[in-house]
Amino acid sequence: MFDLKVINSVLGEMEEERGISREKMMDAIEQALATAYKKEYGKRGQIIRTEFDIATGTTIFNQIKIAVDESMLKPEPEETDEEVEEKPLPAGAPEKQEEEADDDGKVRFDPEKHIMIDSARLIKKDVELGEELVFPLESKDDFGRIAAQTAKQVIIQKIREAEKESALAEFGQKEGDIILGHVQRFERGNLYVDLGRVTAVMPYDEQIPGERFRPGERIRASLLKVDETARGIFLKLSRAHADFLEGLFAIETPELQNGIVEIKAIAREAGARSKVAVFAHDEHIDPVGSLVGQRGVRVSTVMSELGGEKIDIIEWSEDPIEFIEDALSPAQVLSVTIESEPTDDEDGEDNRGHAIVEVAPDQQSLAIGRGGQNVRLAAKLTGWKIDIISHVGEGLAEADADGKSEIIAPVTTEAGADADVLENEDATTTKPELPEEDEATEDRDLTDEEQVQEIDEVDTPEEAEELMAEVEEEAKKEAAAEETEAEGEAIAEEAEEETKE
Repeated sequence: MFDLKVINSVLGEMEEERGISREKMMDAIEQALATAYKKEYGKRGQIIRTEFDIATGTTIFNQIKIAVDESMLKPEPEETDEEVEEKPLPAGAPEKQEEEADDDGKVRFDPEKHIMIDSARLIKKDVELGEELVFPLESKDDFGRIAAQTAKQVIIQKIREAEKESALAEFGQKEGDIILGHVQRFERGNLYVDLGRVTAVMPYDEQIPGERFRPGERIRASLLKVDETARGIFLKLSRAHADFLEGLFAIETPELQNGIVEIKAIAREAGARSKVAVFAHDEHIDPVGSLVGQRGVRVSTVMSELGGEKIDIIEWSEDPIEFIEDALSPAQVLSVTIESEPTDDEDGEDNRGHAIVEVAPDQQSLAIGRGGQNVRLAAKLTGWKIDIISHVGEGLAEADADGKSEIIAPVTTEAGADADVLENEDATTTKPELPEEDEATEDRDLTDEEQVQEIDEVDTPEEAEELMAEVEEEAKKEAAAEETEAEGEAIAEEAEEETKE
């Protein structure tokens, strides 16, 4: 009945390509055979199990009955004369769902799957309540089309479940790691990546702005999340997350893999700039140099993977003043004043510390950054609220750890003076007095000469071409006159020379 050679080859192929073990595939085959037997020869409510010998190809079918007593059963409903016998189900129709147990665990007695304890002890003396008794069934090897189709569906379902479990076990251990895949397609802003056995999704907000990929192109990303859903396994990828940057440095830096150097914090605006704070557990190791590499080869490799994203690497410090100064690099800081320390009050609205940083006037633009980016990343990296002021006390910018920044123009500048006037309560606007119709408006009246010039202005392309032709003709006439004059001068000079001779 069975082609054992084909079955063995299929089992080996499923194990190698899809990671489904032989034991799970054999269990799927046995359940499919049991379902087909019940569909073709069994009765509703029966519990049928199959034992399939892969060596000989023989099958053994058994019916299972559970030993019960009166305390485990529901009372039987009273039969009435009007009760109609249940009609048999048509071929191919789905069976009715079996009756479930009550909250107290009681079930209705079914002679096809239950056996009373007294009758069970006649077969097996030491049987206990809830124990299963096995009754052999007649072996069959001829199944109809409907039973075969049912068995096929069971095997397909079992294979899908096994693939799902295998993928979940494999990628569940890789959560947070960097994985390699191939771009499959781009749909509705989401990037679908083929990882071999499953397909992962990279949402639009987890992509680096400006990056473009072609189908089939290799791509590296961080595996952010692994979820099990009704439709299968869901893998979420990211290239904009800080974990992706940390993973790239871990690949390029052996000191990070060994634990000698540790990345304490990362503040990132994907595609633009990132700040990384590192710390070395060995005082003889330079943490910044470990990430930069010889002649910057390590950080350059990471930057090229991120599409040229700029990366600032600073050394982490327990001293908040020193840490804030380094976080604002490349700007040079004059002084850092701690206004308030961080608190652990859960009821407080803002538990972050507050620091005021003073910089020189020529370092203002570097400290603030384009659009407040530098001070915003420094606030994210340190977890402090940072205010930037110049050495004369003018507030320039402020930023907090949430990434919100505000740039303030000094009052001494034109923009700052205008803003100060507008914020003043006394600032008002008045409607300008317009001249009446009878009043003279000499500044707007045109003289006769100006009106003639305005009329003579070129309004159409044809007029412009005519004007250009006139200009060219005048230029030619002037050139011809100059040539004639030059020839006359040359003749006069030759006559003078002859007279002298």
